[in-house]
Amino acid sequence: MTKNLYKLTWPIFIELLLFMLLGFVDTYMLSHYSDRAAAGVSTSNQIIMMVNIVFSITSGGTAVLTAQYLGAKKRKKASEVFAVSLIVNSIVGLLFSVGLYMGAGYIIGKLGLESSLFSHAKTYLMIVGSMSFAQAIFVTISATIRSHGYTKISMRTTLAMNTLNAFLDAVFIFGWFNMPVLGVKGVAMATAISRVLGMLILWGVIFSKIEHLSVLKKVKPFPWDTLKNIYKIGFPAAMEVMSYDVSQMVIIYIIVSYMSESALIAKTYVQNIVMFTYLFSAAIGQGSEIIIGHCVGERKFEEAYDLGIKSLIKAQGFTVIICFVFYLNRHGLMNLFTDDLNIIKLGSQVIAVDFVLELGRTFNVVIINSLRGAGDTLFPVVMALISMWSIGVGLAYVLGVIFNLGLTGVWIAFACDEWFRGLSMYGRWKKKKWMAKSFA
Repeated sequence: MTKNLYKLTWPIFIELLLFMLLGFVDTYMLSHYSDRAAAGVSTSNQIIMMVNIVFSITSGGTAVLTAQYLGAKKRKKASEVFAVSLIVNSIVGLLFSVGLYMGAGYIIGKLGLESSLFSHAKTYLMIVGSMSFAQAIFVTISATIRSHGYTKISMRTTLAMNTLNAFLDAVFIFGWFNMPVLGVKGVAMATAISRVLGMLILWGVIFSKIEHLSVLKKVKPFPWDTLKNIYKIGFPAAMEVMSYDVSQMVIIYIIVSYMSESALIAKTYVQNIVMFTYLFSAAIGQGSEIIIGHCVGERKFEEAYDLGIKSLIKAQGFTVIICFVFYLNRHGLMNLFTDDLNIIKLGSQVIAVDFVLELGRTFNVVIINSLRGAGDTLFPVVMALISMWSIGVGLAYVLGVIFNLGLTGVWIAFACDEWFRGLSMYGRWKKKKWMAKSFA
């Protein structure tokens, strides 16, 4: 199983790295265009990530059910799950495409951004949001392909998307080939075009290697029980992520209302830096989810348990190393984005606190994926709702505003939240209550 874990994990690692670079390159290039443009786009991305979570309700349930059905040798049920997921997410994606294009100004306006940030955020949300249907289809097909073990295909597709996105970013921001300098509009166009490309590539792959288009006709009458099982897994899992993203929107509101514009800009840059610290944990967590799903489908519970523990140990080792490297180079990392000394100083302080935060986050990233692979999705979301809002948001306001610790206080609260939830997840895995949660 360890050999299979590495075989699945390294393409996922590369894919996640490339996916993170997609946002990193956008922010990096925009930071050389305007700090305010970078902050505005980051704010819009919080909204887009929330929309993507809605798509992950279906795709997340699809990944787990497909893995369990394949482990239980129920190939037709796995195909049925894919067909239902693709139809549902396509419809939902189209609705969000229309909604975000039409309502971008209203949504951004509710965040209370200054006029210098508002126009950038609105432009980005309108363009990227209008292509939400492409992202909905992409995540659905990607989840299915991964559960079948084709993680390299998803990785190569993300590579193609990143290459195109980075090239178009440079064209539209720096005016290559005598193109007009479009700034935020150009970055948004680059992101939208690259996502459509990714969707088209995966569409061709799945209907040539794994499924046939005729599978979409086999959902008559519509298998509502299958959709119900998808949501039983996907909804709680997505609500945990949704809770996190909504809490982040509240944090943005607190920063905008009680702190400086520099604090919001520093938060934008720090988040783009530290996301690489949990990259390996996310990859090994997703790889573990697939294998544990297969093990649970085959009723190999003890093997699934051992894999979850080994994955956590490996992920923590990598996290310590990368966090230490980032800590030593925190000033230089901030200097990649800005030469504003106040922002560099503030961001460097936050990266120092993030060292502690990431060790707690690793528990969550690895164990929650393991629990999800086993079908145990309700416990993580309950703990997320309790911890993120009472500790993550509540303590952030107390430390950041009342005790006047600013953005550093907010990050201390984030660290407390991650550790509280992380240790809770570890306890859940050790008690083995997830062994009774299988769907296959």
